[in-house]
Amino acid sequence: MAHAYTPGLKVTDREVLRRQRRLPILGDVLVKLGDEVKPDTVVARTELPGDPQTLNVANSLSLIPAEVPEAMLKKEGDWVSEGEVIARSASFFGLLRRQVKAPCDGTIERISDISGQVTLREPPIPLEMTAYISGKVVEILPREGVVIETTGAYIQGIFGVGGETFGPIRVRAKGPEKPLTAADIDGECRGAIVVGGSLLTGEAIAKAAASGVKALVAGGIIDTDLVEYLGYDIGVAITGHEDVPTTLIVTEGFGPMRMADKTFEILKSLDGYEASVTGATQIRAGVMRPEIIVSGYRSTRPADKEEAVQGLVPGTPIRLIREPYFGQLGTVTELPLELTVIETEARVRILKARLASGETVTVPRANVEIIEG
Repeated sequence: MAHAYTPGLKVTDREVLRRQRRLPILGDVLVKLGDEVKPDTVVARTELPGDPQTLNVANSLSLIPAEVPEAMLKKEGDWVSEGEVIARSASFFGLLRRQVKAPCDGTIERISDISGQVTLREPPIPLEMTAYISGKVVEILPREGVVIETTGAYIQGIFGVGGETFGPIRVRAKGPEKPLTAADIDGECRGAIVVGGSLLTGEAIAKAAASGVKALVAGGIIDTDLVEYLGYDIGVAITGHEDVPTTLIVTEGFGPMRMADKTFEILKSLDGYEASVTGATQIRAGVMRPEIIVSGYRSTRPADKEEAVQGLVPGTPIRLIREPYFGQLGTVTELPLELTVIETEARVRILKARLASGETVTVPRANVEIIEG
């Protein structure tokens, strides 16, 4: 019998991980092969070109474009300061003088005798790439970046917003079914990764953002609370670049959703450990999941016996990733072999699953992911 394997969320207290840290444009790599790095270690640096400013010098000086080069006090490649006069003209026997000043610091990039315009390039913007995780540099990407390897605990979420950050884990929920409330955010949460149970409440998110909390993690979130936090409806897109003070990660789905017991127990065992997290999510092509990485964590749990990956089989724990059951957990009960026509009139392979609520549902296999351990 053929099996379909649907990649799922990884939740484990022992995993070997590699993370590539690559600059968007060529720059300088600042570490060597074999170096040990911390999350805030700068591993590569570059400069992004500044924005161009276009100045219509011909119009400002009442000149024809061909006369602009002669009116320039600066030439291409020269550095100028904000407010500095860069061009000047005189008319009526020198009685009427006009001049053009630089609107910002920058470099004269181009003087056009065709358009009469001058392009001023603003100063370059320095960009530093940090390691993000603690580990060892195992590969150098010349002038681009590095690959870092670490071993530790690794937990993927189903959805998140906000960028990379790091801090100690603080578990504030007493159980996986308990929501994270504003009362749970105390002074020890500042600069930390705070873990709740079933829900990130809107009040908790607001207080965390105002209290300097680095990230919040829980089973679910109410969509209206997410919209209120972001200030807009996120839609279908890649997340992780939102300008928010606190990164949010949900492990199960939208709405109040009890965090999976295994996920909660692992996070509870990590209380106090330094973690690296990111909310970056992409559901479609090139799947990315929000993640929590605790580098160097040594589990005291007995190692599980190695098992071959068989994919979907009866008894496999799964999470549904499409409406109307998005985020719900279940167990595969049946895997019919024949193709089935669904509402869209497509013929697909399906499965039957028993949800945590006890309901049995039939869904396309592409609409689920295996919960890995």
